[in-house]
Amino acid sequence: MRKNRSAAVTAASFLLITGAAIATAPASVAGTPGGTHASDRNRDFNGDGYEDVLTGAPGATVGGRSGAGAVTVQYGGPKGVTTSARVFSQNTSGVPGAAETGDAFGQAVASGDLDGDGYDDAVVGIPGEDLDGVGADAGGIVVLWGSAKGLSGAASDWLQSVSPMKGDRFGSALAAGHFTTYVPGDLLAVIDKVGLSIFQYESVPQAAARKGGEAGTFTPFKDRRRTPLARQAEGPGIAPTSLTTGDYDDNGLADLVVSGLSLGDEPGYGWSYVLLSDDIDPLPVTALRGGPVVASGDVNGDGFDDLVTGEPHSPDDGGESMTGGMVGVYYGSPDGPVGQEGPGSPPVWWTQDNAGVPGVSERGDGFGSDLSVGDVNRDGYADVAIGASGEDIGSVADAGAVWVLRGSARGLTTAGVLDVNQNTAGVPGAAEKSDKFGAQVSFTDPNRDGYSGLLVAAPGENTNDGVVWVFSAGAGGLKLPGSWTYGGGSIGAPSQNARFGAAIDD
Repeated sequence: MRKNRSAAVTAASFLLITGAAIATAPASVAGTPGGTHASDRNRDFNGDGYEDVLTGAPGATVGGRSGAGAVTVQYGGPKGVTTSARVFSQNTSGVPGAAETGDAFGQAVASGDLDGDGYDDAVVGIPGEDLDGVGADAGGIVVLWGSAKGLSGAASDWLQSVSPMKGDRFGSALAAGHFTTYVPGDLLAVIDKVGLSIFQYESVPQAAARKGGEAGTFTPFKDRRRTPLARQAEGPGIAPTSLTTGDYDDNGLADLVVSGLSLGDEPGYGWSYVLLSDDIDPLPVTALRGGPVVASGDVNGDGFDDLVTGEPHSPDDGGESMTGGMVGVYYGSPDGPVGQEGPGSPPVWWTQDNAGVPGVSERGDGFGSDLSVGDVNRDGYADVAIGASGEDIGSVADAGAVWVLRGSARGLTTAGVLDVNQNTAGVPGAAEKSDKFGAQVSFTDPNRDGYSGLLVAAPGENTNDGVVWVFSAGAGGLKLPGSWTYGGGSIGAPSQNARFGAAIDD
């Protein structure tokens, strides 16, 4: 349990978001997590030009405390992802707090250059953190600062809501980007049970820091646009659960998407709110059908990022069963993400029942459990990885599977589609009940060769120990022979019931 300290944004109801439509800076394009153009991600913690891998193991036992959680970082290099890793927890020297049962350190992870020093920083959500005087699961966040030597627990920072409440689970979802010209570093967007918060890091003069004061502090981001979101966008209230960023209108500025499930009379449907950025004029918030899983990248190579949504457990809609899950694609335009018939229209929907998509949509498949967007074969079109963690493989329930649909000038296509599970030839392992292969997918290019390989996590593998698969890529796409696996134990992290891979920074 932690003492309340430090400054962070007060969580507000999603329907009463303030400071949400953010002005952003052109410099943010190459540093937007999981968004902007597919090759541009900010996951370089040591500034060597190679993309690093940040993985959460929220179930890890640390210091005898089950479910305390841990994260690992694997630094990229000419050889790509290796089993050399650093492990961080709240028992790491310099990291605020202490490992406690059920903290779930690493349930959510993100990265961004929050202090503007040129090194990306790791942001770790701890939604199960208990706070003194508040109660259980108020939640918190730890920031591990990047440097020429990589991440370190030393001088890491603690964040919490300035008005924390029991059960808020602050830090459940995270995204960062250089969202404003008013501060030098990236801003941090945070989701908790109640809503969205946005805050900034402000450095203090070095002279003051040398005298023993704090090097900086996190404060609420003050945006000039204060109109409540519900009055800007026509859409239902949602319980927000995820975030992504991308430059959907190609104006050089990063945009923010908040996604979740609808509340009210028609609950359980995925909806996403797009907060376009503009340095001069306030822009309306747009509500789009689809979510609560979201990812971004330029699928059709036209310079506009596209928004991909996943709805793994959609309710029956008008008598037409979609319970196997569905994925929607909104293509970027000068007006931001638009549907197949222009602004305000539905997305291009994809399910396992689409012609050319292997498999059949079945109840509980979870098609769209996770998404990632990246250019597998370096053809200039971003491809989409779709996880279906509830997919049955033969008679094996919830073993999980992954599909990769190719991007093209016409948009997402089934040409060259790939479907992968643990029973696929060339893939290590075997499909087992409740492995949940595909619960997390993440394109990554850690050896900087221009081909985005794919990481696939099965956090249920080995009775919830969790394992990650590494698929390299080339001109022909993903390479199944030669793929390999690692778990927490392979890289010096706690392994038993760790749910390793339950979160991978994308």
